[in-house]
Amino acid sequence: MSAKLGNLMPPQLQLDNQLCFPLYAASRMITRLYQDKLAPLGLTYPQYIVMMILWESAPCAVKTVGERALLNTNTLTPLLKRLEQQGLIMRRRDTVDERVVVLHLTELGRDLRDDCECVPEALLNKLAVDESDLQQLKEVLNRLLPVLSAGVEEA
Repeated sequence: MSAKLGNLMPPQLQLDNQLCFPLYAASRMITRLYQDKLAPLGLTYPQYIVMMILWESAPCAVKTVGERALLNTNTLTPLLKRLEQQGLIMRRRDTVDERVVVLHLTELGRDLRDDCECVPEALLNKLAVDESDLQQLKEVLNRLLPVLSAGVEEA
């Protein structure tokens, strides 16, 4: 019976014709590859994203980190608590506006950056894909993200 359903399946519902599936599958697999490198450093992939943002621009507001990482508050808050418990960051109320929570790197958090410098290159080496193809994919995805983000906000 499933063979009959497959033959009757409209093309727009066939898995091989979907944009979302290869993006989803690739994201999961790449995250798994990252995790192999990050676990020994005590980080999950979302924590790594937050740390990269903080290495670039700490101190900064929680809201800024959430926007850059595309993470909702309900996802970001427990993640930040774990980073703070690990001694990598400190959360402090802004002195001008107490409603704003500002994230600061600790010395341990700053030092972790050196340990993470090899992670992107190690991942590239594992992928064995032409770097220019990956750069082109990244550029397309960077153009797609704002469109997707706007669509999610409208929903």
